[in-house]
Amino acid sequence: MKQSEIIWFNLIKFSVMHLIAFWGVLLAFKCYPQTLFWNFIYGSIGHLGITAGAHRLWSHRSYKAKLPLRVFLAVCNCIALQNSIFDWARDHRTHHKYSETNADPHNAKRGFLFSHVGWIFCRKHPDVVEKGKGIDVSDLLNDPVVVFQRKYYHGLCTLACFAVPTLVPTYFWKERILVSFCINMLRYVAFLNVTFLVNSAAHMWGYRPYDANINPAENLPVAILTLGEGFHNYHHVFPQDYRTSELGIRFNISTAFIDVMAFFQVAYDLTTVSKATVLARRKRTGAFKDF
Repeated sequence: MKQSEIIWFNLIKFSVMHLIAFWGVLLAFKCYPQTLFWNFIYGSIGHLGITAGAHRLWSHRSYKAKLPLRVFLAVCNCIALQNSIFDWARDHRTHHKYSETNADPHNAKRGFLFSHVGWIFCRKHPDVVEKGKGIDVSDLLNDPVVVFQRKYYHGLCTLACFAVPTLVPTYFWKERILVSFCINMLRYVAFLNVTFLVNSAAHMWGYRPYDANINPAENLPVAILTLGEGFHNYHHVFPQDYRTSELGIRFNISTAFIDVMAFFQVAYDLTTVSKATVLARRKRTGAFKDF
């Protein structure tokens, strides 16, 4: 397909999704309250598949997880439907290595709209493809959970992202199936746009206490919405820290989740950065501002 055809196809697809989601907003005033509660909880669990899974575990290897936790996070990742673990992690590693250049899949210097959603509409910049080939993904290919999810991704996502969340309300409390489907689409679109705010808003607005010379910023509203992913200046300076912040579990549900998993010994080797290292970096390159 030509570039223009790809753009139009994805624009139509996203427009339809958002129209159904808007219909879901209107139906939210008429559906059962438990339908809204179910979709919020289900969406939040799915979001962990991005934050604690594809991002902190598989992209950055900031902690290790035993098989049951990896399987759970892979299922959560299917609920979120934001590309397979393999594709997500590969692109995210490319983003960190070549941040704010043409090799960055969602280069924020190309504007808010592009970094938020425009990068999905069109083919990847040639630099993204070329530089992406040099990213080491051997660890991903050696993880049977990642390989299995990648192989059966479309079928798994059809079940986890659309079939299950739509059918549960219709079966257990007799919600109308059309209402259930639209509310579920609202859930999917809302969490999708919340995730995209990390690529756009958190790369443009906020303060930079750790490195004033890079675009990623500490953005508290984004952090709250994304279960802790908005502390982006810290994360780009210390990507190996599983907490993505020096604030611990404050405004960071994903960190709390990993801590709980560590308590039950299914997560281990949690990597952190010492307070002395953080303070030294703040003094050297940060723009001082207290939290």
